[in-house]
Amino acid sequence: MSELINNHSQRRETLKQIIRDIHQNKNPQELKERFRELLSDVGATEIAALEQELIQEGLPATEIKSLCDVHVSVFQDSLDQQPKSQEQGGHPVHTFRKENQAIGRVVQAIRPILEQILSMNPDANLEHKLKDWQPLHQQLLEIEKHYSRKENILFAYLEKHGVSGPPKVMWAIQDDIRAQLKQISQALSNPSKGKKDLTALIQTTALPALQSIEDLIYKEENIMFPMSTETLTEGEWAAVAEQSNEIGYTLVKPDFGWIPTAPPEPPVDPGAFPVNQEHGKSVFQGLLPFHTGALTLEQISLIFNHLPVDITFVDEKDIVRYFSFGKERIFQRSKAIIGRNVQNCHPPDSVHIVTKIVGDFKSGLRDFAEFWIHMNGQFVYIQYFALRDPDGTYRGTIEVTQDIQRIQTLQGEKRIYSEE
Repeated sequence: MSELINNHSQRRETLKQIIRDIHQNKNPQELKERFRELLSDVGATEIAALEQELIQEGLPATEIKSLCDVHVSVFQDSLDQQPKSQEQGGHPVHTFRKENQAIGRVVQAIRPILEQILSMNPDANLEHKLKDWQPLHQQLLEIEKHYSRKENILFAYLEKHGVSGPPKVMWAIQDDIRAQLKQISQALSNPSKGKKDLTALIQTTALPALQSIEDLIYKEENIMFPMSTETLTEGEWAAVAEQSNEIGYTLVKPDFGWIPTAPPEPPVDPGAFPVNQEHGKSVFQGLLPFHTGALTLEQISLIFNHLPVDITFVDEKDIVRYFSFGKERIFQRSKAIIGRNVQNCHPPDSVHIVTKIVGDFKSGLRDFAEFWIHMNGQFVYIQYFALRDPDGTYRGTIEVTQDIQRIQTLQGEKRIYSEE
């Protein structure tokens, strides 16, 4: 077996074959015994790379998800022996780990309550136990912020390094947990449920959800975070930390201490666009850079003209500077209004209203105004927003108009999965 360990390519192929054998229903414990020496030093990054390669070779991510726990059990001895990194407080991984500790405490507080409910007599009053469970479940719902930061920030930077398969598998598991927590929330909102219904909920949904959360914590701590630490640059971690505040945190606040030694990586992947270097800065050719991306002038025009709303922008001097030009317009506009004073673009009987709204925006009295009218078979919703720069200085007004007739008729849900 030692020759396999010393031959990198052969070692990699043998490890991949072990995972393939798992998917062929071969006994994981037998595989562990057979390849104990080889499995003794497999690291988190190598496991993630193996799964990535297998997905690229055609193994469905859904199948890897279904057997993810078996994969972990095969490699667990090696994972448990890995030294744990010690990030400074404030580093994103430190915050993720701190959240996991808090989440684990909530899970452990819920378990005995569920066990007590299961052991109670069929005619027992469950109200006091539900009151114990409900606030803890509300705390557990905060896990959404933990998952969202991974999906929308951490996974994005991993994908830049070609690591997309394992994040997709983890995202699917998180969606399963979300569905279970939603089902529990719906049940707890109906306190009249009897012992039989609660027993079924606990056994089929609540306890499996808690186990899935704990299993996912193990995968994060022993695979995802070590692999991420080895993969992301200091600048990328700085970007993860910077963007995390926008989503928020689960049950904790980040500590202080970590100061990145590199500036945050730009949110736009430089490799996706032609780049010039000017005065030490990256300049995206043909693109207008924004805080959250970069677009060409054509793309900006297409976006505005395809939004299901009409947009008009008036600058801080009350001059009309722009309007969108969608296919179906509610109020007619012509290019002749560009450069006109906004007061001159309204009927005389409504000019004083426009003047008052803009005046309130300039003075800071308010930042928003709205109106709705029935017109030509449409239900027209009109909104005005004050635009202010980061210093709070008034920079203009944006008018947004849309027909909400159909929106008002919507009922129930139509989820994206209904398109399948």
